[in-house]
Amino acid sequence: MKEIVIISLLGIAVLALDVLKMRKLVLPVIILGLLGLIGVSIADWGLNETPFAQYGGMLTFDNTALSFTIVFATIALLWFLLAGDNYASGTSQRTDIFALVLFSLCGAVVLSAYTNLVMLFLGVEILSIPVYVLAASQRKNVLSNEAGFKYFFLGSLASAVLLFGISLCYGAVGSFELKAIQEHLSGGYYSPLILTGSALMLIGFAFKISVAPFHLWAPDVYQGAPTPVTAYMSTIVKGAAFAGMFKLFGSALQPLPEAYSTAIVFMIAITLIASNITAVVQTDTKRMLAFSSISHAGFMLGFVLTASTTSPKYLIYYTLTYSIASLISFFVIQHVAAIQNEDASTDAFKGLIKRSPVMAVSM
Repeated sequence: MKEIVIISLLGIAVLALDVLKMRKLVLPVIILGLLGLIGVSIADWGLNETPFAQYGGMLTFDNTALSFTIVFATIALLWFLLAGDNYASGTSQRTDIFALVLFSLCGAVVLSAYTNLVMLFLGVEILSIPVYVLAASQRKNVLSNEAGFKYFFLGSLASAVLLFGISLCYGAVGSFELKAIQEHLSGGYYSPLILTGSALMLIGFAFKISVAPFHLWAPDVYQGAPTPVTAYMSTIVKGAAFAGMFKLFGSALQPLPEAYSTAIVFMIAITLIASNITAVVQTDTKRMLAFSSISHAGFMLGFVLTASTTSPKYLIYYTLTYSIASLISFFVIQHVAAIQNEDASTDAFKGLIKRSPVMAVSM
């Protein structure tokens, strides 16, 4: 619980610094706050804290949740350090963007620690709603407006499908608790209600993590959104969605019916094939990395498929390494586009090794 409180207060502190015209302190305060979040998560290791347990606590900060929290805080720390130069330190736009990212990060932590389907839905919404605004944050850019509208419309649709699936599972089990659902399915019998509900939840998550055939929104949104926002979407947002999906399909909905496993295998296969073939013909580097992100989602979906027999540490490690690589890639694109009159095509990278060897080697 302390982790969520720290992030929430950090977001409020950023807005307060904006009101007090102390905007130059925003980045140092965020860095200190995220370092404190990592320290608190390490201090809570092994405690398995369940906030408000006497009221049927809906979160449990076990070692897996704390590991994801540390990873998300580390990625966010890198994001703020890299994004700091993209927004003028004396403007309110910077504090607005940073506050929205922090509030969205709160949803990512909830998704890693939930034990109740209501809290799952709240985590998804807290994670997603600030990103709808961030995607459209370049108000004078038509592509950014288009990205924000598409992401809001399709993200809301995915949330509605997810919520409908949750309601059907509640109707079948009579409880939102993951333990109660797991006990109900322990005999391997899926009633028609819970079969439909879990299928809808799978579809809702498939939209959120952008795996085929629910991936078509991602290239347009990634290309149109401001590059720092795209970097955030492809790392923390995607990683948090997988953290929530891993917990749901790796414990509560086990054992998965064979048809579901087959469907996930099919999604993995078409995701890997379609995304990598399509990436080859892209001329815009942001769209190319969007298809790369879809491809990685296919690999990460493999962890969900084997979640009942696979330790979450492998997904955590993959999320960390993939996110670091993605952050570097997107911020190199941001730098190259800035000196090439906002040209983010592959042609803009010609001669980069001569102009900026460090950037070229990093890419």
